[in-house]
Amino acid sequence: MGRYIGPQVKIDRKLGAVVSGKKSAPKTLARRNFPPGQHGRIKGRRKKLTEYGIRLMEKQKLKFLYGGLREKQFKRYFDEASRSKGNTGQVLLQLLERRLDNVVYRLGFASTRRQARQWIVHGHFLVNGRKVDIPSYRVEVGDIIELKPSSRDIPQILENLQNIDPRSIPPWLELDKENFRGKVVDLPREIQLEVPINLQYIIEFYSRV
Repeated sequence: MGRYIGPQVKIDRKLGAVVSGKKSAPKTLARRNFPPGQHGRIKGRRKKLTEYGIRLMEKQKLKFLYGGLREKQFKRYFDEASRSKGNTGQVLLQLLERRLDNVVYRLGFASTRRQARQWIVHGHFLVNGRKVDIPSYRVEVGDIIELKPSSRDIPQILENLQNIDPRSIPPWLELDKENFRGKVVDLPREIQLEVPINLQYIIEFYSRV
């Protein structure tokens, strides 16, 4: 299945949570708190989910929170996490957090992970001095992520950096706003997600399929 490229608000409404990262999404979801489609409003309430549906929903929320990953790609992350030492759910989050598109988003260069993906694919970022245009590139401790000199006048990126709250940057990253640069100083720990997600349900989902 390909990557979803439709309206993000439909995904927010379908999942009942703001996973798109769009600033207008909370207001839209509050105003239209029912599933998309011609029958969403008529039913008046969300369909009661089965045990399988509940676990599927949690998995979908995490997939779309990190930019709408393809199922095959997300499953690879889960398989790697399940083979690793430690808690599978926490390792899964660490792997997702170390994606370059997530790091660009966490540092404040982009307002959403999807926007970060776009900047990276267009070749606007360097990692340790080399251009990297692969959003899934996995960063390591000590890596330097910086905006290319020729890209430092892009209005949207400048606005994003201007509006970033330094307190929102996770402790495993450092931002040098003046030099359009960030550094990975540690592995991600105690990860705070934008929406509540039950990781145990995701583990149970893949143990049943």
